[in-house]
Amino acid sequence: MYPNFLPSLLLATLAGLLIWAAVTDLRARIISNRLNAAIALLAPVYWWSMGLSHWPDMALQLGLCVAVFAVFATLFAMGAMGGGDVKMLAAIALWLPAGALMSLLVLMALFGGVITIITVVHHRTTRRIGAVEVPYGVAISLAGLWVIGEPYFNAFT
Repeated sequence: MYPNFLPSLLLATLAGLLIWAAVTDLRARIISNRLNAAIALLAPVYWWSMGLSHWPDMALQLGLCVAVFAVFATLFAMGAMGGGDVKMLAAIALWLPAGALMSLLVLMALFGGVITIITVVHHRTTRRIGAVEVPYGVAISLAGLWVIGEPYFNAFT
């Protein structure tokens, strides 16, 4: 009789956590383990609120999480990403179905490219010494916000 607002409330909470991650990554180039743990630990509550079955729905979400972690942990080992970024991506993968996760990865790459260019230009124009540290958590957060917000703002989905 009454609509279930819990999934929307949980997605709003995820959006808040993503904004917090972007702000902390922009300020200090760190995404805390506690923040990533909160994102990951809220996912099963979201699954329950959405009525996902243990098999195959929840198992698929866990599989996506493991696959994302494996791919991006390899990039971390090569020095291409930070550890907090990898953990945040894996935690977000717990929330998104495969199609939305692919959209997130494409958007993340696009936003990440723009943020990288801006960061490098800023680094060079201010004549800073040392390696450029790109706040890639901002790109991940923007992509996540885009993907979770799209069904609310796009009438055609």
